[in-house]
Amino acid sequence: MSAAFALAEPADDQPWRHRDWDVVLAHAPRFAVTAWRYLDQLAVSMRPATVDAADNTLRCFAGFLVAEHPDLVGFVDVKRVHVEGFKLFFVAHVTAAGRPPARNTIRQRFGLLRSFFDRIIEWDWDDAPLRIPIFTVDVPVADDPLPRFLDDVQAARLAAAAAVAAPFDRLVIELLSRTGMRASELCTLERDAVVELNGTPWLRVPVGKLHNDRYVPLHPNAARLLADWTTRHPPVNGRLLHDGQLLDRHRVGRIVARVATAAGLGHVHPHQLRHTLATQAINRGMRLEAIATMLGHRSLRMTLTYARIANKTVADEYATASAKIDALYTATDPEQRLQQLAGEHRRMLANGWCQRPVATDCAYETICEGCGYYQTTIEFRPTLRAQAEHAERNQQTDRAAIFNRLLDGLPAETG
Repeated sequence: MSAAFALAEPADDQPWRHRDWDVVLAHAPRFAVTAWRYLDQLAVSMRPATVDAADNTLRCFAGFLVAEHPDLVGFVDVKRVHVEGFKLFFVAHVTAAGRPPARNTIRQRFGLLRSFFDRIIEWDWDDAPLRIPIFTVDVPVADDPLPRFLDDVQAARLAAAAAVAAPFDRLVIELLSRTGMRASELCTLERDAVVELNGTPWLRVPVGKLHNDRYVPLHPNAARLLADWTTRHPPVNGRLLHDGQLLDRHRVGRIVARVATAAGLGHVHPHQLRHTLATQAINRGMRLEAIATMLGHRSLRMTLTYARIANKTVADEYATASAKIDALYTATDPEQRLQQLAGEHRRMLANGWCQRPVATDCAYETICEGCGYYQTTIEFRPTLRAQAEHAERNQQTDRAAIFNRLLDGLPAETG
């Protein structure tokens, strides 16, 4: 093996180098060296979870190549046919839970693999193939499901259960429900996170998933619970303690699940409380820009997801239309039903009737007959006369003038 591909000693902060690469190292060490070098670069700019996911992907792909294509030496030899085989292999394998991989898992793995090839080719590495063997079409389109949230009744039940729960459980529910924090942000909350601005407590939410921090108003009850807890249990290195241990997202998940079970709600994930706060806010008239700031969204496109859940305009207009439809269907008197129809369909057109309701304005009411390109002939004389008479009976002087002018332009009747 050339000096360029000599194995380096793994650093203590690079756990991916210690797991399950033995088979690849034994049969095709160049795969491992290139993957480790890539992971080292990725770790400089990406979060540990992203690096770990990339390691899992590359290790799985390299393991497949070693087992199914032992003639390959490194990634430089990878062709399209190898990627196609890996795709079929990956979607067919069964997870530890006995289920096929989820669509989002497939999307993540293939997306990471494409990024790997894209980068090492762009970086001009010796072990890079001539072109990217995995394409955009290989990565499944992301699903766009609506966020799961608690409705008002469920949220009230959760709050009631939290009020009688253990002190720290109540604190966690209050903070997540009142601020919209992510579980990871709660776990890295700092000692001096609460500040007072204009007599109101605010919470500084630490840098999170989108690499930004923010201040959000803190409900007085949540501020009191947080102050009481940190007084009795001083944070370590600025982080909250529970049972003498630093808080982590798994512990937060168990707390939320425990309180939700006590409330009779079944399983509830911490992120659902974030979705719930956003939905409650938008339902009560809070502007999208303010919600985006509160949640730490980088663009309104992220916040608009909640508008899809809580579109009050659609709900109000649907209720109005439904009431009219119900009144029509429930009318038992045939004459009354005809009167309802007549009230909503009253304007004659040249060859029929306008379906527009009476109360609805129309900018095109006389555009057809008043248009310079409009032409008519003597065969339409009876219809035009009926139109003129209809307009006169309904005091529509402008429409009557139009039809009378059209009638005056027709040849005189004979015989």
